Amino acid sequence: MPDLSTLALFAAAAVVLTATPGPDMLLIASRSVSQGRAAGFLTYAGIAFGTYCHALAAALGLSQLFMTVPIAYEVVRWAGCAYLLYLTYKTIRSEGASFSPTSALKRLSNKRIFAEGLATNLLNPKMVLFVLALFPQFVSPEGESMIGQMLLLATILNGIGFVVNGSVIVVGSHIRARLVGFSRFPKLPQYLLATVFAGLACRLALGTRA
Repeated sequence: MPDLSTLALFAAAAVVLTATPGPDMLLIASRSVSQGRAAGFLTYAGIAFGTYCHALAAALGLSQLFMTVPIAYEVVRWAGCAYLLYLTYKTIRSEGASFSPTSALKRLSNKRIFAEGLATNLLNPKMVLFVLALFPQFVSPEGESMIGQMLLLATILNGIGFVVNGSVIVVGSHIRARLVGFSRFPKLPQYLLATVFAGLACRLALGTRA
């Protein structure tokens, strides 16, 4: 088990990481604005679960596949791009979106919102490489099980992420409430979310920082 000073250092790094705007924060914010606070928290829950999956994979050595077989990285990267473009298309094509407080939440089930957050996280190969590069620096090979240490670090990262992204979700839901009266643009939430998905696909395709 890492000592308290090591965990404190990791927590400091996690604060910097989670407070820096990136694809996850952008997706969470857009969900909160377009579909409400519950959708924002469900999206974060999917992303947080994905972090546990990455940490577990790194502990088991599965992430080394990306280092030894470069084509595996490319396959996952382009699969992620295709998935995000599919979400872009589905978002634009969906009917009945508006700024009414409940309509958007009725259109998508909780399982689907959670699954989209999870899949977006899992299909980002840079998240795998990030966990592989950062987490091992804070674990002790002589300590308890590698899996336990990795999951502990993932829990700290997710806990800090919950505080940071929770603030983003609350702000986004307030913005949504203020936009309820904008009936001239009933599909604005869809276009906002579709733009986010398309932007994330471009970032992944171009290989820019996660």
